[in-house]
Amino acid sequence: MSNVTTLLDAKSVPEAKAALVCPTRNETFSYKRLRDEMNRVGLGLKKLGVKRGDRVCIYLDSSPEYLISYFALWRIGAVAVPTNIVYRGSELLHVIHDAGATAIITDKQGVGVIAGIRTEIPGVSHIICVSGSCEGSVQWSSFPPAPEPMRAENCDVNDLCHIQYTAGTTGKPKGAMLTHGNWMTALDTERDALRTRPEDVYLGIYPMGHVGLSWGLSVIRAGGTYVMMERFELDRYLELAARYKVTILAGMPPVIHSLNHAPPGTEEQLATVRVIISGGGQLLPVVWEAFDQRYHIPVANSYGLSETIVIGSGTTTLPGYPHLTKGYQSVGVAVGYTEMKIVDAADPAKEMPCGEPGEIALRGPAVAQGYWNLPQATGEVFRPDGWFLTGDIGILDADGILCITDRKKDMIIMSGWKIYPTEVENLLIQHPAIADVAVFGVPDERKGEYPVAAVVIHPGAMLNADEFKAWCRDRMAGYKIPRKMIVTDSLPRVHGWKLLRRDLREKFGGSAA
Repeated sequence: MSNVTTLLDAKSVPEAKAALVCPTRNETFSYKRLRDEMNRVGLGLKKLGVKRGDRVCIYLDSSPEYLISYFALWRIGAVAVPTNIVYRGSELLHVIHDAGATAIITDKQGVGVIAGIRTEIPGVSHIICVSGSCEGSVQWSSFPPAPEPMRAENCDVNDLCHIQYTAGTTGKPKGAMLTHGNWMTALDTERDALRTRPEDVYLGIYPMGHVGLSWGLSVIRAGGTYVMMERFELDRYLELAARYKVTILAGMPPVIHSLNHAPPGTEEQLATVRVIISGGGQLLPVVWEAFDQRYHIPVANSYGLSETIVIGSGTTTLPGYPHLTKGYQSVGVAVGYTEMKIVDAADPAKEMPCGEPGEIALRGPAVAQGYWNLPQATGEVFRPDGWFLTGDIGILDADGILCITDRKKDMIIMSGWKIYPTEVENLLIQHPAIADVAVFGVPDERKGEYPVAAVVIHPGAMLNADEFKAWCRDRMAGYKIPRKMIVTDSLPRVHGWKLLRRDLREKFGGSAA
């Protein structure tokens, strides 16, 4: 029996040490204060009637209250259902209804959104407002201090503590069921992968409604300090890295791309950084190599999903082992208790030979229990023998190093030829006029489908279709060359980083030009 919040009960960390820093509010939460707030809010929720197993929606922007809400709910054995404050009424309704939430923790802005759907959520008994005076809600500040330390609810490692809704890139979001055991595994795996120490300071930019929050919690698990940013902004990011002498940076491909184009002198602002994390999308080799040559900071290029709490059961390149990058191509090796194999995308019972592409399957103690209220969808990807089919296509070499080639559903099949968009994008991004690129398939009566490239052009650069095709012919097989090129100002991405090829297919699929 166990509870993930016991990580805050560790006596080895000095109580006065900074656990969480919120620079925008000039506010620091010591380990003692964070623990006291967890107990205060947890006890307050219990007095409202929130009990073990109840689902409670968190509808906030990234903030100390978001983190405290997780801890308070887990402490009392309830189930956190995180959302993003950018959700509007219909999006929020889906999550509330699907999860069967009995309470919502939000702020004044959220209370205004909820007011528009209040009659449609009769199952919600309480709305808890963390800011100001919100009509029709319980004030977060009204919860009194816990009279004594509250012992964590005695939970089984298989007890549900979190429903993480996917980004919904293929229809309505699905709720991945995550347990106390899943989270404990993930935090220890991430701590071990980065070799996190109590003296580490982490600058986190991932939304707290996303499992990327786990990196910050793993730093707290190690007794370090988590400095939070509500959203990425390069100048602020660099200023905070220098001010707090950050040792671990949260990153993602667009962040690393921005650092490559930062002005001279940026290196000094990152002088204390020993590793930067990248994940959530493909880090193009040309971008990674440029970053490495300029900053000489190892990249923990990581692969995982909401269903595995990032690398709880996943892979990463490890600081200190540069050979794992395979020439800036890989997402490293399985870490923690992860098992990995490559299976036939059409027949998951068939394992592919070494070096052959196929669907990536993961197994380990951080893999979710399935999708909430979706037994059919669960059965399709969560196999009876414990393997989780990720929907991603990859190649595993003889050294156990994984390279991602594409999403299973993004693979293009033209006249029987298999085209992996990421492979083509890796080549196209090397064109001097192209700043960003996405390759996707559009239907074709004769060929089944064919590849199209959406490109963002560098300011001042020029590129026409004939030049584009001539450049491609010198660098890739003819069947891989995009048949059409679309010039666009930007590409659709989730949270600014995960590419949404589906949106491009829907927008241009019938009229690519």
